[in-house]
Amino acid sequence: MIALNFIFAFVLMLGVLITVHEFGHFIVAKWCGVRVLKFSIGFGPPIGFGRFRLRWERGGTEYVVAWIPLGGFVKMLGEIPGEEESTEVLEDPEGALGAKPVWQKLAVVFAGPVMNLVLPVLIFLVSLMIGLERPSSVVGAVEDGSPAAAAGLLPGDRIAAIDDEPVRFWRDVEERVRTEPGASLALEVERGDESLSATLEVAGRAGLDIFRQRSEVGWLGLQHRRVSTVLGVTDDEAPAARAGLQSGDRVEAVAGVPVEDWTGLSNAYAAAGRSGEVAFTLKVRGDVMVPGLGDLGALGVAPATVLISAVSRDSAASEAGLEPGDLILTLDDRPVGSFASFAESVRASEGRGLNISYARAGETVRVSITPRLVEAETGMGREEAWMVGIRAEDATLPGSYGLDRALNPFVALPRAVGMTWERTDLMLQAVGKIIVGDISRKQIGGPIEIARQAHSAFEAGWEVYLNLLIMISINLAILNLLPIPVLDGGQAVLFALEGIKRAPLSLRTREIAMQIGVTMVMLLMGFAFWNDISRYWSSVVGWLRSSAGL
Repeated sequence: MIALNFIFAFVLMLGVLITVHEFGHFIVAKWCGVRVLKFSIGFGPPIGFGRFRLRWERGGTEYVVAWIPLGGFVKMLGEIPGEEESTEVLEDPEGALGAKPVWQKLAVVFAGPVMNLVLPVLIFLVSLMIGLERPSSVVGAVEDGSPAAAAGLLPGDRIAAIDDEPVRFWRDVEERVRTEPGASLALEVERGDESLSATLEVAGRAGLDIFRQRSEVGWLGLQHRRVSTVLGVTDDEAPAARAGLQSGDRVEAVAGVPVEDWTGLSNAYAAAGRSGEVAFTLKVRGDVMVPGLGDLGALGVAPATVLISAVSRDSAASEAGLEPGDLILTLDDRPVGSFASFAESVRASEGRGLNISYARAGETVRVSITPRLVEAETGMGREEAWMVGIRAEDATLPGSYGLDRALNPFVALPRAVGMTWERTDLMLQAVGKIIVGDISRKQIGGPIEIARQAHSAFEAGWEVYLNLLIMISINLAILNLLPIPVLDGGQAVLFALEGIKRAPLSLRTREIAMQIGVTMVMLLMGFAFWNDISRYWSSVVGWLRSSAGL
């Protein structure tokens, strides 16, 4: 079943992208009066048996749905060098691509990449009109010792505006904060029926930019995800430890009142009063009676934001003595607010030694640990990243979500175009960084990597799958616009030269250009395929050995 899902996800994505691309060439060629000999969805013979096949002719064009669903193609009259003297061209010289004005040739060539940019616009347009669930601008957690905590912000506050600019979704908040370290931001906050104002100084710290490159990022200590009710007990002498609570315990109810997140736990414990005993209902061990002190800090518990669940063998963490069950408290003397922020700090360290304090058996231990550069899955495929070799219990819960919807097409369409341009600009920046070496060329993926990502996205749901489809469609448009003969961009260069020369290029010139283009494309494809093989070779060998029982 996994193999079928893998194949289906890959074939569907590739089929849609290439069919849309070729449809662009087809529709504009028809509009320009170019005779289209064949439009095939897929490769090979038509699907069917005997006389019943998915093949038909209309308007001089053969339409085919073929057996091999890995894209498609459009065959136009006179598009191949040397066809000018063919019988078909001589019979219909006006229908040949070469007979058309330069602007029409360019229109036909550019139509494919343009359609790969139109597709994301259409997907975004439909998505906006249906409605997209997005993380809202409601604060899920506030880290201790952060600028947000000092300003008095609380979980549940909704950030309504930043510097008088309204915000609705968490992405707006996060982008503004992370891109402005050292800035002073005026926040308008809604707390229930009350409106508050606060000015916060954005702290700067080492982090990763959108391309996972080390940079200084802004930090206020705000998180969208909520902190769960997993306990961290750091002192054996604390009331919580004496009552039998342990790090890793997950509280489900306080005095019979169900609690879902840390804010609910804190409020329920405070409401239980400051006398007698209070029942903490734990997920695994049932009820544990604790003294009613009214404050979780006085009880001696804190959120288990980074509770280690596993330590990789022969890793930096293992050599430093870290073990499953250890609760990481600080990193370079700063409280650790979440595993995500801890992991980002480690990856941005570039191998610099880090000072970590953690709690074990009621005692606080300080160690120095040096991250190592290892190959791992980082959310952008497998790549080298600085890591210490730990996994942590999931100690967060989803935050608040809101519906992003625009029913008016005159509102939705400009937004869809803007969203497509935003991702196109991001892709162009990534290409530039690869060219200059800021991003490793190992990140260039071939068919194996595309198939892996398509399968992972398909398993994650249609929204993730469509987002990947959008990014690859934009990538395909950019790739085809490169000035390499055999690609659309290279063909456009040749047609433009013909326009400047006011005469067709010689057959020999076009053949040489095509040979150069084919060589360049094959080298690029070979490099991408080599990256794929190098990236997954150990996994393939391991799978083959396990299959053979070795």
